[in-house]
Amino acid sequence: MNSTAENTRRGTGLPPPTRPPSIDELDVNVGFLSELALKIVSLSAECTTASVSSRLKLGIIETEALLQRLVDQRLIEVKGLIGLSNHRYTMLERGWQKVDRLTRLSNYVGPAPVSLEAYAERIVEQVRTRPRVRRAALDAALSGLVLSETTRETLLLVASSGRSLFLSGPPGNGKTAMARALADAIPGHVWIPYAIEVDGQVLRVFDKHWHQPVDDNGAHEFDERWVKIRPPLIVVGGDLTLENLELVNSDAQRFYEAPFQVKANGGVLVIDDLGRQRCSARELLNRWIVPLEYRVDYLTLGTGKKIQIPFETIVIFATNLTDSDLVDEAFMRRMGYRLSVKPPSEEIYRQIFNNYAQARHLSASPELVGRALQRYRDEQRIPKCCEPRDLIERMLDRCKARKKQPSLTERGLDAVWTSYFGTNGDL
Repeated sequence: MNSTAENTRRGTGLPPPTRPPSIDELDVNVGFLSELALKIVSLSAECTTASVSSRLKLGIIETEALLQRLVDQRLIEVKGLIGLSNHRYTMLERGWQKVDRLTRLSNYVGPAPVSLEAYAERIVEQVRTRPRVRRAALDAALSGLVLSETTRETLLLVASSGRSLFLSGPPGNGKTAMARALADAIPGHVWIPYAIEVDGQVLRVFDKHWHQPVDDNGAHEFDERWVKIRPPLIVVGGDLTLENLELVNSDAQRFYEAPFQVKANGGVLVIDDLGRQRCSARELLNRWIVPLEYRVDYLTLGTGKKIQIPFETIVIFATNLTDSDLVDEAFMRRMGYRLSVKPPSEEIYRQIFNNYAQARHLSASPELVGRALQRYRDEQRIPKCCEPRDLIERMLDRCKARKKQPSLTERGLDAVWTSYFGTNGDL
């Protein structure tokens, strides 16, 4: 993340989730938690209260109370005392039989989930009460991009309002970079649960691939079923299907993985390359009409029960298509903002070229940039914002291969031009 953008972050002002004083005051059924603890005990030959507590993300006293329930049910037995509220346990035959039945229903073994109600209340409160996005933070996040004032103002409105953005234009002109900047500019952090429990079913939310945990700043008494993360940025592209936006419970997994829009709550979700997915653009856009308008989504469990879940994410639809290509007025009416990203003018191209050269501690002569622009004109190519970076990097590759000091020259530009663009016959 841009260090300046990180320095401009502000906290949400909300305290961390508080730890329940006892298992009876947890928001999830104690019987469900006991069964989860039993599955954890079955995974270790030398199981202790402390080790189960670490896996469940519950306090050691609460964990010991759960394990004592299992002892009373003759599913496990105590093998010795290690320390205060910390015993060693082992499985009994009845316990193994029950674990076999439980894993046929769910293979989830991990942190104790929170209730859907607790999740919904927390995520909505965090998003709707956090400080507004400041222009300085957005400018810092956009520092690597050359954008017009109108574009910057539109992006600030998107970030401040939390509304969606229809971002159109040819590829290679910074659409994805703008989305990343929006996520970086969002102030504060977001507390999300590792998992949610609904009617005895588990919906896993935390994803190491998309979520970046941050330090809890010494908040030792918070409910550790929650994890503090940066506002997430989730980018999905041409491999997206309608099924990816629903609850899927495979026979092997036997618990639900949260769909992308749930994992993106509190941050930004980018539907990249809209129109290239494995479903039609119309089907995909129709799927978003209700969430975009009402800020809630409806998901269906395997039992057929529908659940309502918050939709507190900024959705960016990045595409090469235009409004007229999509021809879906119902969807476009619900779109918060629209922004068309155009190829750079020669002046903007020069600025991008010079900025990137400076970032690589090099200088680009006016003659070098003029040579590049002339080749675009001669070959009737339309410049893209990403191409100054790409051409400079390839010139540096050439210097490295020839064991020469890094430099940007017209000769170097000509040498890498064809290998990057191909010939006119390749167009």
